[in-house]
Amino acid sequence: MEVVSAPTAKKMAVQLEKHGDIRIDEYYWLNERENKEVLAYLEEENKYYDTLTYHTKSFQKELFEEMKGRIKEDDTSLPYKLNDYWYITRYETGKEYPIYSRKNKILEAPEEILFNCNELAKRHEYYNLRGVSVSPDNKLAAFGTDTIGRRQYHIQIKNLETNEIYDDKVDNTTGSAVWANDNKTLFYTKKDPVTLRSDKIYKHVLGTSSEEDELIFHEQDDTFNTFVYKSKSRKYIIIGSYSTLTSEFQLLNADNPNGDFKLFSKRERGLEYSIYHYGNNFYILTNKDNATNFKLMKVGEANTSSENWEEFIEHRKDVLLEDIEIFKDYYVLTERDNGLNKLKISRWDGSNSYYIPFDNETYVAYSYVNPDFDTKTYRFVYNSMTAPYAIIDFDMESKEQEIKKEQEVLGDKFNKENYRSERLWASARDGKKVPISLIYHKDTKLDGNSPLLQYGYGSYGSTSDPYFSTARLSLLDRGFIYAIAHVRGGEYLGRNWYEDGKLLKKTNTFTDFIDCSKFLIANKYTSKEHLYAYGGSAGGLLMGAIVNMEPELYNGVIAAVPFVDVITTMLDDSIPLTTGEYDEWGDPNKKEYYDYMKSYSPYDNVKAQSYPNILVTTGIHDSQVQYWEPAKWVAKLRSYKKDTNTLFLYTNMDAGHGGASGRFKALKETAQEYSFLLDLEGKIIN
Repeated sequence: MEVVSAPTAKKMAVQLEKHGDIRIDEYYWLNERENKEVLAYLEEENKYYDTLTYHTKSFQKELFEEMKGRIKEDDTSLPYKLNDYWYITRYETGKEYPIYSRKNKILEAPEEILFNCNELAKRHEYYNLRGVSVSPDNKLAAFGTDTIGRRQYHIQIKNLETNEIYDDKVDNTTGSAVWANDNKTLFYTKKDPVTLRSDKIYKHVLGTSSEEDELIFHEQDDTFNTFVYKSKSRKYIIIGSYSTLTSEFQLLNADNPNGDFKLFSKRERGLEYSIYHYGNNFYILTNKDNATNFKLMKVGEANTSSENWEEFIEHRKDVLLEDIEIFKDYYVLTERDNGLNKLKISRWDGSNSYYIPFDNETYVAYSYVNPDFDTKTYRFVYNSMTAPYAIIDFDMESKEQEIKKEQEVLGDKFNKENYRSERLWASARDGKKVPISLIYHKDTKLDGNSPLLQYGYGSYGSTSDPYFSTARLSLLDRGFIYAIAHVRGGEYLGRNWYEDGKLLKKTNTFTDFIDCSKFLIANKYTSKEHLYAYGGSAGGLLMGAIVNMEPELYNGVIAAVPFVDVITTMLDDSIPLTTGEYDEWGDPNKKEYYDYMKSYSPYDNVKAQSYPNILVTTGIHDSQVQYWEPAKWVAKLRSYKKDTNTLFLYTNMDAGHGGASGRFKALKETAQEYSFLLDLEGKIIN
């Protein structure tokens, strides 16, 4: 067999100095996106990957067809009603993209196609349509499209009666727009063209040039982003501004689009809140008065500043209050208690209050689309690691529930009784108990010899819920155990769990993950020879940290679009997200944070040691984690590592942070990742 040499990126030392500390970056030049040498290097890495994984190509195809075969290709969403129309999203057999449609008043009415994304995507390698917003008179729809994968959307307007797409076009937006009640005025959010920060709210009047659009609000603080939406009551257009720790809102009556927005309550650093309109009041979900896990407050429409807020539901130190859904007679609270989702139904008059019962420890339950205000039916989603999702209509008065749609897993192999799920608690080195959600096939032996894929994220308070996955069955059916480590930095155990894994406590995220790995090995779920780790984006940072800290624990690691060059990125305020991230990671312009980041930044801590087998993936147009971070990291790993283990960098030359845009193209990426793991386990038979 021909010996193929790994690519070698040239070294061009650049000296980076901050706080009197000098770092030498030999691969800094890889950030030149238009440089032909950079593109050639990325293509060389792709060729290296393709050559060394050629023996898996037919298996990848088989795996892709297997995963695709479980999906109902001609699937249709559960219709929801809004303003006299039933809205439906459906797919057709063999097609990558959704078709958005609606029916007037009754489901038996003729279908009106709003957008057939399969037709719209024909001329593009990447296509994403989002933010469909129908005017109050049901005649027009604003929509956003991205054909690059960099999350810079064009907003256009379609006449739903004639199917004409108007000349009105706005570039470089978030893709979402909000109609005022006059059916001709739109409010939308533009991005800074360099940093991609959402920083300006504009007003567009139908039929006028976008160059004439009026700037309504400019968020000057570069640690904040801004957005605009409409209240569920349809009474208010609302502008929101937020950073990691602080939020602020402005209001405008939707009947008066030419009026002035009124400040709801001025920003106070550390005060987070979100608002919900009902009747003559607003309800505020907030951490005011040190309500770490949030509480619900109430204020009248006339005087909305924070000194007028009154407590409606008190703060509980052990229960995280995540959301509220408002109806005419009832409201529904989404809570998280000891990591578990809870849905609490209450009458506004206080006469009745109860929880929807669930009997599992590895489940997910959350609100579905509930646009109807005057109804006694609450629609929510339920699934567990072993059971497909179900969309359930719950009668808040009678407490009766009806499954309206259940995810179909096609093929004759799937039986949910074949799988077992558990919730385990690993001891972290500081004594904290870290939850692990885990699933495996009933025939998989728990004797320490089974392969196990451990997933982690652990940033931004984002909770990795124990959800069901049809693609994951391809691992479980081949003897893999799958585990989610609910490490600090997420909010699985409440807001304090998040606070204990950010800023100057960030390393708790990494050590929690490692301690979960050691727990799983000690309890015979797997062994070092069969343990694998997976994380993407900030979870990719987690992967980079653990392979520097304890590389011998893992046989293989997948790092998808990994954030690994922490200091250099956080010192470059021209890169998307940087300034808004200071409250998450810290500001390295301050020496305390610089030194702490340097202690864990994966790129800065690569050293001469053996590393596990590693697959790194990225997208050339990624707006969240620039492609050069994983590219530089892989180049440095190649230079330092003292082993002969596999190291791959694969760059999608057409996509961004979210990967491929089609539903089946995304499965090909999953097949690529799974084949990497299964090959290491010797489970690929061609």
